[in-house]
Amino acid sequence: MAEKVAKVGVKKANGWLYFVDKQGDISRAKMVRGGRKKKRR
Repeated sequence: MAEKVAKVGVKKANGWLYFVDKQGDISRAKMVRGGRKKKRR
């Protein structure tokens, strides 16, 4: 279970996933959306 420890005022942009990295900094990664499957040849 996650626990909110502080409000830091980060403005979130659509399409990005925000997380705390190994160094304890807030990082973001582009969210991958499910798309069409590629054709098999």
